[in-house]
Amino acid sequence: METILSPATGATIQPAETQQAAPPRQINPLSDPEWERLATAYANASIFHGTEWLRTLADSYGYTPLCLVAGETGAPSALWPIMEVNSRLTGRRGVSLPFTDDCQPLYDDFTSAQRLAQSALELGRSRGWKSLEFRGGRELFPEAPASLAFYGHSVNLTGGEEYLFSRLESSVRRAIRKAEKSGVTVTAEQGTEAMDIFYSLQCRTRRKHGLPPQPRSFFQNIWRHLVSKNLGMIVIARFQNRPIAASVYFRRGGRAIYKYGASDETFQQLRGANLVMWEAIKRLARDGARSLDLGRTSLSNEGLRRFKLGWGATEHKIEYVKYDFHRSTFVTERDEATGWYNVVFRTLPLGLSRLVGAVLYRHWA
Repeated sequence: METILSPATGATIQPAETQQAAPPRQINPLSDPEWERLATAYANASIFHGTEWLRTLADSYGYTPLCLVAGETGAPSALWPIMEVNSRLTGRRGVSLPFTDDCQPLYDDFTSAQRLAQSALELGRSRGWKSLEFRGGRELFPEAPASLAFYGHSVNLTGGEEYLFSRLESSVRRAIRKAEKSGVTVTAEQGTEAMDIFYSLQCRTRRKHGLPPQPRSFFQNIWRHLVSKNLGMIVIARFQNRPIAASVYFRRGGRAIYKYGASDETFQQLRGANLVMWEAIKRLARDGARSLDLGRTSLSNEGLRRFKLGWGATEHKIEYVKYDFHRSTFVTERDEATGWYNVVFRTLPLGLSRLVGAVLYRHWA
């Protein structure tokens, strides 16, 4: 009988005979179509488990996908997407997944998922990783401390448009009506021009928050691998033909994800961002999406938390787990969403800030 060591405690786990399976194996989803078929067979798979998101990360930042599968060929019992980040600044490490708010392992039984977690740690040791960060699968490490914690929010899109509108907080309903009465128009688009519009607004928004923008190539790859294949859309609000707010949404099956949002602060009083979100909710619901994930929110960002709750969202905790191979233990970290660097990036010229983002983001993951 196979012996499994608990990733959290090192204690021995003896799985039942019926749970025995072939050793976990690696799949490169960029060259092997089996990954897409296996991952999308799970009802709880999101766009982040799919090949196109993994390809976006690989093409944008040069990360190497090392996706693990437990179970017999053709009948997997657990899957976990992982990417190797090889950085001169931050070291070689594994992340599941970079620039992904929440990436749960996909599994049919708990023992298979534990086996896969152990294999991931063994993979990290063999490849000389500095650390391995799991941005999902917290239940597999019950005794390990959470390295980082966030709020997560999800909107149930079932019930029809009138019901969805009734669930919004009164302040959100007023903001939507104000935008409409002010002459703000909104469209859902999938062209390259729409992505260019979003990126222009994104650069302004990131500067306001004191952060460099992600590279333009990253959003171009999002368009190429996701939006152009009908796996995403850009919703844009305009006032007198001028773009004032835009957001990027992904969708696979019944699950939709609000990934990026940006706006022109000059027109904030027109509530264009509220109209963008409402248009996305209506459109996604009509197209058959059952839920909209609003992404992670720092525990200290009460303003963003209230904004998301205003859409009738349910709240849950998102917890990451990180293993430090040098120290042979799970570690905790500080949420670095805010710091001294925010002041610096607010003062940088936009062109220089974009250059810094193009250089640094592949190292941050």
